[in-house]
Amino acid sequence: MEDYNEIYNKDLYKNIYHDIDISKYSFLVTGGAGFIGSNLVEYLLKNNAKQVRVLDNLSNGYYSNIKNFINLHNFEFINGDICNLEICIESLQNVDFVFHLAALGSVPRSITNPILTNTVNVGGFLNMLEAGRLSKCLIKFIYAASSSTYGDSKISPKKEGTEGKPLSPYAVTKLVNEIYADVYSKVYKFHTIGLRYFNIYGPKQNPDNPYAAVIPIFSNSIINNKAININGDGLISRDFTFVENAIQANIKMLSTSFTQHEVFNVGCGDETTLIEIVRLLEKFSNTKAILNHIKEREGDIKHSKANIDKIRDLANYNPSVRINDGLEITYNWYQKNYEHRS
Repeated sequence: MEDYNEIYNKDLYKNIYHDIDISKYSFLVTGGAGFIGSNLVEYLLKNNAKQVRVLDNLSNGYYSNIKNFINLHNFEFINGDICNLEICIESLQNVDFVFHLAALGSVPRSITNPILTNTVNVGGFLNMLEAGRLSKCLIKFIYAASSSTYGDSKISPKKEGTEGKPLSPYAVTKLVNEIYADVYSKVYKFHTIGLRYFNIYGPKQNPDNPYAAVIPIFSNSIINNKAININGDGLISRDFTFVENAIQANIKMLSTSFTQHEVFNVGCGDETTLIEIVRLLEKFSNTKAILNHIKEREGDIKHSKANIDKIRDLANYNPSVRINDGLEITYNWYQKNYEHRS
């Protein structure tokens, strides 16, 4: 597994994305032991944030993702659940900025268990929103929204304000989050920022999770000489977005100033098919993949591409890592950490 002699991943976060002095501020990252959350924690710690607190119940995150940071003087881990309002309030004590990433992801999981998905994604979100509203020192609340909110919209690329109807319970929960955030903005003047992620991938995304995304699954299969199960004809396309781009988007929001709730797409503005992902992985591994075509997943859309004009114009976001480079970094990380694993 991971070499814990090195605290930080040398292939990530060579660029500085913040333009405030984060050494003066304290941060809470809910879901900070998860994939995106732990990468965000890594960026903050690597750049000397005053204090980084993680709230995670480890139901969907992994202690191994934050193990490197446990002994750092400016890091704190709270094993707790966002479904508990008191814990949410306590975790926000003396916190300047919140990155709310805790959620139950996965369209298939939400179809299997819509009640649990709603409990965590809506109930937990509302708890954090209320805790943030009640805080006396919170400067900004930034939360993970989702491209699934676009639902059955036929417009491409997907642009804020062109949403369709949700196609899964998961998408419903993420839409409800945005509605709640907008209502809090209008009623309580508590303004938050939602980031609609488009298929984020990168190091620390676990391929062993039963609801793992395609890139970790494909990478793990190639590394271990196993057949790749590919949905449909493989021409399903997504705006695959390297995790460093997602972290950049979060960090850019620290210095923005909005007088209402806002949502932004976080993607690259590109489309890559599943087959193209396989071909790139074949190139990096110098092997030929074995493909097993299976039926398309229920609740999935065929194509998804982000229009990133709004976040580029209003937050100076520029996705610096494109699919070729990001996927190679990711594949090399999986090769180091998951080779010879089932």
